[in-house]
Amino acid sequence: MHHFDWSGIPGALPTLWTGAIVTFEITVCAIVVGILWGTLLALLRLSGIKPLQWFAQGYVTVFRSIPLVMVLLWFFLIVPQLLQSVLSLSPNIDIRLASAMVAFSLFEAAYYSEIIRAGIQAVPRGQVNASFALGMRYSQAMQHVVLPQAFRAMVPLLLTQAIVLFQDTALVYVISLADFFRTATNIGDRDGTTVEMVLFAGACYFVVCVIASGIVKSLQKKVAT
Repeated sequence: MHHFDWSGIPGALPTLWTGAIVTFEITVCAIVVGILWGTLLALLRLSGIKPLQWFAQGYVTVFRSIPLVMVLLWFFLIVPQLLQSVLSLSPNIDIRLASAMVAFSLFEAAYYSEIIRAGIQAVPRGQVNASFALGMRYSQAMQHVVLPQAFRAMVPLLLTQAIVLFQDTALVYVISLADFFRTATNIGDRDGTTVEMVLFAGACYFVVCVIASGIVKSLQKKVAT
């Protein structure tokens, strides 16, 4: 029988919080960039211009067909110098964190794109026609009429995808980035309390996801009314 020792957790909280900040940084960056880039991809997919449609469709197909862990390894092992030159990163910045942020952002954009495209297509075509009748251009109709309605309906789905993203951030373990999960396991390996630290990390992920799921359900009820 394993004898659980939870006494080391209070003292490890400051270090765990440092790892949690890394996890939240990756999550927030991927949500913001993913939604922005995903929105553009969705608009390209619906643009009616064949080359743009093919690009957006190919992008979504590629990233939705490849495991996230492989994308993380690609950006970490293959293109770190490219990331430093393109993003003008300081040598003091951990390339692992930059790689994770870029990989998650580009990967999640493919999934957000499909959610947003479905949301746009759910808006009645009559809304667009009415916008044209008022003298709006297509871009103005999208910006002022279609997208606000689509995003209102999509909020629960976007947040649900954000929860999945938050859970997936633990995969940065493979590039040795000290996120919350990696920090917990490192402390466990150091103190001989690996089981306890992994269970504690899992409990923290569980609490955050349950709270976020409750928020999603609340928003779904508001949207439905």
